[in-house]
Amino acid sequence: MTTIDIDSSTRTLQNFLEQKGWLYPKEVLSDIEKPGEGNMNVVLRVRTNQRSFILKQSRPYVQKYPQIAAPLARIGVEHMFYNKLSGTQLSNHFPAILNYDGFDHVLQLQDLGQCEDMSYIYEKGSIALDTLEQLVAILATVHQSTAPDFPENMELRQLNHQHIFVLPFLMDNGFELDTVQEGLQALSLPFKTDWALAEKVTEIGKKYLSKGSVLLHGDYYPGSWMTERDQLYVLDPEFSFLGFAEFDVGVLVAHCILATNEETSLNRVLDRYAAPIDRTLTEQVAGIEIMRRLIGLAQLPLNRSIEEKQYLLQKAHKMILG
Repeated sequence: MTTIDIDSSTRTLQNFLEQKGWLYPKEVLSDIEKPGEGNMNVVLRVRTNQRSFILKQSRPYVQKYPQIAAPLARIGVEHMFYNKLSGTQLSNHFPAILNYDGFDHVLQLQDLGQCEDMSYIYEKGSIALDTLEQLVAILATVHQSTAPDFPENMELRQLNHQHIFVLPFLMDNGFELDTVQEGLQALSLPFKTDWALAEKVTEIGKKYLSKGSVLLHGDYYPGSWMTERDQLYVLDPEFSFLGFAEFDVGVLVAHCILATNEETSLNRVLDRYAAPIDRTLTEQVAGIEIMRRLIGLAQLPLNRSIEEKQYLLQKAHKMILG
C-alpha cells in the first residue's frame, strides 16, 4: 500500500495519481492542503492547473488517535455508500465519486469548495429550523434506500461500539477527564456505578451489533454536516451499515440537545421524520450519545460549565431509563 499525506511533495503525489490514471491530459499539481481536521482518515485537497479535488485514504488506525487501531476497509464502505446514493434525489447532498482504488484504500472525490462543518451550532446554541428539516429529510431518504448487499462493516462497528456503549461507562477506561475539564472525572462516577444504566446501555449496544435492514449513515452528527452558502452536504459515511433507524435519528437528536439544551429536540426531529419509528428507543440512543460525548474519548467543542454538563448527564440518564 502506497500512503499519501500532507507532507507528500506535489511530484510524489503527481506520480501516484498518474500511475492510477486519475489525472487529465497535461494536468499538473500545484498545491496540496488539508481541507479540515479529519478524525478517521487522511484527507487532502489537491489543486492542479485544471481543477481541485479531494483525496481520502484510510490507515490501519484512527488518524486523530493513532493509538486506536481501525480497519482499512472503511474507505470501501464509504465508497459503497456514496455509490448507492449516486443518481438519486440525494446526489446533490453528497460529493461525487471520481475514482476509487481498493488496493491503496484511497478515494478521489469532488471538491465541494470552502465548506464549514456544523460544529458551530454548539457555540451558537441553536440550529435553524429549515436546516433541521433538511437534515431529517436527508436521513429519512437514506433510510428508505435499498441496500441488501451492503457490507456488515463489523470491525468498525465493534470499534464504535466500544467507544459508545462500553468505555465511557467503565471506571478504569484510561480517559483522563479532568484534562478535558476540572471536575469532569468526579461528575462521571455516578454513571459508571449505576447497574440499571449499564444493563440498558449493554442491551442497546447488542442491538447496534446485530444485523438490521435499514441503511444508516452511522455517524450523523454536526462534524459530518457541511454547509457552503445555502448548500448542505453530508460527509464521512465510513461507519455506515444495515441497522436500525433509531440509531441515526437518536444521534441527531442528541446533538440537537447538546447544542441547544432544548428538551423539545426529540419532538422536533420525530415530527419531521417521514417513517414509523420507535420513540423510546430513539430517546435511549440519544441519551447514550449525550453521555458518551460528555464522559467518553470523542469530546466535542462544547463550552459548557460543569453544572451544565451535570444537567445534561442527568437529562441523558432520564432519557435512557425513563
